[in-house]
Amino acid sequence: MNQRPTSRSQHQSIADSVFDPLADAYRRWGYLQADLDPMGRIEPFEHPDISEARAGADARDVDAWRSLYCGKIGFEYMHMIERDRVDWLRDAIEAGPPQHDARWILERLMETELFEKFLHTKYVGSKRFSVEGVAGLIPLLDSILDASGELGTEYLYMAMSHRGRLNVMKSIANLPIEDVFAGIEDVDPRSVLGSGDVKYHIGATGRYKTRSGRDIEVHLASNPSHLEAVDPVLMGRVRARQERWGATGRERILPVALHGDAAFAGQGIASEVLNFADIPFYEVGGTIHVIVNNLIGFTAEPISLHSTRFSSDTGKRLSMPIIHVNAEAPGAVWWAGKLAAEYRRRFQDDVLVDIIGFRRYGHSEIEDPTITQPVLYDKISKHPLAWEVYAQELRLDDATIDTMKTRATAGLREGQEKGRQYQKRPVFWKLPEFWGRYVGGQYDPAFEVDTALPIERVREIGARLTHVPDGFTPHAKIAKLLQQRVEMVAGTRKVDWGMAEAIALGSLVAGGIRVRLTGQDTRRGTFNHRHAALIDVHTSAVHMPLAHIAEGQAEFVAVDSPLSEAAAMGFEYGYSREFPDALVLWEAQFGDFANGAQIIIDQFISSGEDKWDLLSGLVLLLPHGHEGQGPEHTSGRIERFLQLAANDNMQVCQPSTSGQYFHLLRRQALRAWRKPLVVFTPKSMLRADAACSTVDELASGSFQPVLGDRDAANVRAVLLCSGKIAHELRAERAAQGAMDRAIVTIEQLYPFPEAAVAEALRAFPDTAKLVWVQEEPANMGALAYARPRLKKLLGGRHITSIKRYESASPATGSAKAHALEQRALVKLAFAT
Repeated sequence: MNQRPTSRSQHQSIADSVFDPLADAYRRWGYLQADLDPMGRIEPFEHPDISEARAGADARDVDAWRSLYCGKIGFEYMHMIERDRVDWLRDAIEAGPPQHDARWILERLMETELFEKFLHTKYVGSKRFSVEGVAGLIPLLDSILDASGELGTEYLYMAMSHRGRLNVMKSIANLPIEDVFAGIEDVDPRSVLGSGDVKYHIGATGRYKTRSGRDIEVHLASNPSHLEAVDPVLMGRVRARQERWGATGRERILPVALHGDAAFAGQGIASEVLNFADIPFYEVGGTIHVIVNNLIGFTAEPISLHSTRFSSDTGKRLSMPIIHVNAEAPGAVWWAGKLAAEYRRRFQDDVLVDIIGFRRYGHSEIEDPTITQPVLYDKISKHPLAWEVYAQELRLDDATIDTMKTRATAGLREGQEKGRQYQKRPVFWKLPEFWGRYVGGQYDPAFEVDTALPIERVREIGARLTHVPDGFTPHAKIAKLLQQRVEMVAGTRKVDWGMAEAIALGSLVAGGIRVRLTGQDTRRGTFNHRHAALIDVHTSAVHMPLAHIAEGQAEFVAVDSPLSEAAAMGFEYGYSREFPDALVLWEAQFGDFANGAQIIIDQFISSGEDKWDLLSGLVLLLPHGHEGQGPEHTSGRIERFLQLAANDNMQVCQPSTSGQYFHLLRRQALRAWRKPLVVFTPKSMLRADAACSTVDELASGSFQPVLGDRDAANVRAVLLCSGKIAHELRAERAAQGAMDRAIVTIEQLYPFPEAAVAEALRAFPDTAKLVWVQEEPANMGALAYARPRLKKLLGGRHITSIKRYESASPATGSAKAHALEQRALVKLAFAT
């Protein structure tokens, strides 16, 4: 006979009993029959396994299982492969819903929806992206935080899009209500002319107090309109903050990511972020994902948005529980939040809550949804608010409800009036103390630091870099490389790019500066040049020399990232936000592939300071150069970064020697000026003698934004260029004996080094012809950016340009055609 789950003690015997097909069917498929949608758009579906199992079963057993698994909450967990987790979830679910304070939850619903109503009447025609229809989101977050606080959580890091953001800032981050209204009123617009962001993108920090009185510090991430783009940024921030605290980090910080249903199913970056869940150096001990599900995306309905019954099915790429809950069932919502928090803490892994409701207005409040969903919105217009539904369920009298409404709306009018009196825009966030010494804004020469490393220190670090532990057998090719690196430090061989980088990073970790280097194939290096991780040929043991430079050194991490650009780069941007005192580098396998993360580059890296006054020192390493490898293995798209450059928002550099690269990396880490750094690195020149420096060049000097040429009164032409082409021009000059040509290399393209360029050109006669030479097509590279700046700097002097013809593609697919083009281009530079 089937047994009903009537108590926890009875359930214990059920769990240990023989297989029960009725119980198994409901555990496995009951969620399909649950009553999840307040508007009735998701029709409950009885799976055939349930139909077969209940045939002939005791009706009381069927009712018991149905009430548990097919009510206003549905549990998907039987697809998971970890038996201990499935057993834990089964026990927790079948113990029944937890106790909750219904009146308190009702008040929270009132506060949420009446705030939205207040905004709707006071700011007619203004976008705010109301949470009405899924107002249960606030009690859900309350439940998550209440349970997490009891489990030791001290910090909430949260990412979300625009819907419901103002309410989250008010009710979860607990910003002063007058600050919220000042933001809505858009006071002091002159302070953000040409910058800033809309109110529903702004981040916030605040404090949340749980019902038991525990304080949780709330960090709500700033985000762009590009849905889900903020997700990897959140994960990177959480990972960095957890690492600051070491062993207790995962217990102290809870990441919560709020998603829209259409975006969760449709935006690939969301899936990329899920993939981080258990990957070393990316995992954060579990994230609580919440789909704020109104079963619509702008004007598109679910049939146009995903091929599965639920948008949450994307989450099944992970073995994690999915909890579906009706947004207008507050008790079930509370249960979902508590269960999610407890699961995440116990197993330190991801969990997904799918809170299903509707959208009371259009995508924004200025749109008319009756045009595209007339029947649905006719029904919604007649549907009461969630708090009204719940108050009726609780059978409260009118006097009690009126008293609660008065409390829920207390301070709104007064807060609005105070907000209107603000003279300056409020700042919704407070930066942590570790940002104290770092600054943004315009460049100041006072920011410069000494980047030379005493020769004795170079040799000490070199010795550690070339040492392998006793009993460790590197590959024969690596053993040869290590011997070459010994010679580089000794001064009998020039220092190549791999060794220059290693010495720079070694000097930083030895000096207490953490280094995190990630990207596809980054440990070895795309071009077999780095070898940050050595592999024992007999045991596959890994030795990372940069992790063993000095006693008490800072951490060095080199990570081969997943095959992703968008989420991987976004993660590192987020990491850099919480570790300004670290050197954080992301390397593209080829510079071309960075365009897979263009949203991150556009919306965070280049504009984060301008929009949100948030800084980052992230370094992008983009291998670049025309070498006959085809259209997708040629260009890091210099032109795109220069188009994004303004107001000293970032640095764009193309060092031409290993010594320059060495000083550039140290400068980035040691300066207090925190700006993103985009470095176009070489490929074929990584070991070329012309691009390698002597060890003494690491021990002296600094990064030079411009590399001039010898003084020469008889110079007839000055060839201005950047990157690999400079070496080819020098080789051609030597071959032709054309000593009347000077070659000046611009190593820092942005901020444009006007003073250094002027100083370099003063060495030559005013009669010398100026020629800009680049290997990129005319509509690419630095030409369009550099030529007008040079003309302005030089008082309008004419500048000839040598470049490839305009092209829609960076390079030809033929190696032979490339060689012909490159040779002709170099020769033309000397014929001009």
